[in-house]
Amino acid sequence: MTSTGTSTGIRLHAPAPGWSLTADVVVVGSGVAGLTTALRCDAAGLRTVVVTKARLDDGSTRWAQGGIAAALGEGDTPEQHLDDTLVAGAGLCDEDAVRILVTEGPDAVRRLIETGAHFDESEAGDLELTREGGHHRRRIAHAGGDATGAEISRALVEAVRARGLRTVENALVLDLVTDDGGRTAGVTLHVMGEGQHDGVGAVHAPAVVLATGGMGQVFSATTNPSVSTGDGVALALRAGAEVSDLEFVQFHPTVLFLGADAEGQQPLVSEAVRGEGAHLVDAHGERFMLGQHELAELAPRDIVAKGITRRMHEQDAEHMYLDARHFGAHMWEHRFPTILAACRAHGIDPVTGPIPVAPAAHYASGGVRTDSRGRTTVPGLYACGEVACTGVHGANRLASNSLLEGLVYAERIAADIAAGHDENPPGEERQDGTPQEEGPQDENRPHARVPSSGARPERPDHPLLAAEARFAIQRIMTDGAGVLRSAGSLETAADRLQQLHADARDALDENGKTAEPGVDTWEATNLLCVARVLVAAARLREETRGCHWREDRGERDDDNWRRHIVVRLNPDRTLAVRTTDTADFPPTLPRARDLARTGGTPTPSPQEQ
Repeated sequence: MTSTGTSTGIRLHAPAPGWSLTADVVVVGSGVAGLTTALRCDAAGLRTVVVTKARLDDGSTRWAQGGIAAALGEGDTPEQHLDDTLVAGAGLCDEDAVRILVTEGPDAVRRLIETGAHFDESEAGDLELTREGGHHRRRIAHAGGDATGAEISRALVEAVRARGLRTVENALVLDLVTDDGGRTAGVTLHVMGEGQHDGVGAVHAPAVVLATGGMGQVFSATTNPSVSTGDGVALALRAGAEVSDLEFVQFHPTVLFLGADAEGQQPLVSEAVRGEGAHLVDAHGERFMLGQHELAELAPRDIVAKGITRRMHEQDAEHMYLDARHFGAHMWEHRFPTILAACRAHGIDPVTGPIPVAPAAHYASGGVRTDSRGRTTVPGLYACGEVACTGVHGANRLASNSLLEGLVYAERIAADIAAGHDENPPGEERQDGTPQEEGPQDENRPHARVPSSGARPERPDHPLLAAEARFAIQRIMTDGAGVLRSAGSLETAADRLQQLHADARDALDENGKTAEPGVDTWEATNLLCVARVLVAAARLREETRGCHWREDRGERDDDNWRRHIVVRLNPDRTLAVRTTDTADFPPTLPRARDLARTGGTPTPSPQEQ
């Protein structure tokens, strides 16, 4: 027997599922992490369904310009890649997780090439590698000059379609389906009119892989597409999973400045432009990163973002400049055609003038806690890619490690799911004591375990916010929890977010009213959920580390804060925040055993009211 309730008893307010599919595994997301997982699961003989919020090729992967990092060049080694990653992570990387990444990474890239991805090559036929911030070697493979993500997405989408994998496009995942023992049994989702099914349905599967990407839309200006609303993290929290390191949001230093009031997705100016020799300058043409770091403009992203922000404050300027006029027209046209086109579309010609740039929200280094096989703290629930926190990125992701992490850990997840499936053939009991279903089923008929239309979890639904609350959340987060943070700005942000939460909660508790269920209200509600967690963690971390920059706590404090902040959602919708006692990444065990093993102490959240 299954239900749409979760271990917190909380779910999004939505109609009950009216249709269902069955599978061995459902993958939510269609970026490099999701599609790689799906292809590997399918190759292992698992019935695999891919659910994606827009079209298969519409996720964050296609926007990745710079490339994918791996020790593929002459003289480079995984050990050197590991060292650069640990330095960028500012003392909070899990070294075992990083070692997995850098040692398994080169072969994972080669398998991606075998799948059909074409990377740029030299005249000799070798991979053409470049450098980006934080890397001491040329180890960034790229495609189409600055269209790496688009090429990877193309290759994976073509492979998925060639294998005939079952896909549900234009579908927003809502909540986890669990069995009576709290184990994963699938997801509920809403198809937005263009997919095969309409309305709310369910995909029943004993394994669910979250590969939903990031949450950049929690800020007003971001490089993330509009679909990046933190849905995976919010779903995991409602399911009772723990998240970690959410305060570490990386702001990309060089995003095309479109005006102080610009909102939504902003054009990225890849770090590879600096890797090829572009300089950061102020309005007077002075290179202000010289002397701030041995790598100057190629310092890790948090250092460059801080350097730009400091100079902006010193000069009361809205932006700085990236000067690459010395590249010449030929290099711009052949190495960076996508960036050149974006700049020219906004009236800027980098061939003849410098590019106005400013930091914008780019990547969440934290996310749903996983182990080295992608398993979360909820049995049967996996996470991979930007939605996950594997321990690889620590306090600041090293440039171009994200695509590699998606590849490597997707393969590990698929192997783990396949191994568990092989141990439980059809007709036998799984390790959790529930029977396996026998033989193939008609995936188009309603499944017997779909709850009736009157089914509801034991506790009230999560109240929905009005769609316009999305913009209020973005302004609150940009003002209070952006590149520069302080106790005062974070307290204000927490209070304003709490008021949004309380207003929606009180309306539901008092008269049962909530905003009308729909994509806009579900997304706004998910954004509020992840925003509250981010601010709670940022308030607790009273230091500056990696991409978490506290103006009032400007120094790194290893004695007190070289540790992780872990957050979960309580059944009463408050947040439980705790810290680990060391920098070791906690294992993903049930919470009671986890506390015993790590020595972590529950800490009251600033938002537990």
